[in-house]
Amino acid sequence: MEILVIDGQGGGLGRQLVAALRKAMPEAELMAVGTNSAATEAMRKAGASRAATGENAVAVACRRADVIVGPLGIVMADALLGEITPAMALAVARSRARRVLVPTNRCDTLVVGVAAGSMTALVQQAVDEVQAVCAGG
Repeated sequence: MEILVIDGQGGGLGRQLVAALRKAMPEAELMAVGTNSAATEAMRKAGASRAATGENAVAVACRRADVIVGPLGIVMADALLGEITPAMALAVARSRARRVLVPTNRCDTLVVGVAAGSMTALVQQAVDEVQAVCAGG
């Protein structure tokens, strides 16, 4: 299974996701793609197997991934303060991969009906879901 983690801005959420996934699934093939080099570097340092940056990297990686993990904004054009291009959002949305999206109430998008929790708890829920997907659940 190839797990793709996408993040932008400073890569804080992506870094947490990569670190938690690496700990929970040490054998996993973790690909990290950042919308900018700072996000990519944060995820690479956290333990990504491979890393790349930019719009085309998102498009290519989405074609290969079995699971895509990241903030909810990766499926919305102009999210993450404009770092998610329409092509990036479309690549994620059209991917055959199972998407595990972490809800964040930022960038003028409010997610209702989601129990408020710490980012640590949300990251753990995402890791649990990725493990279930990879196990065939």
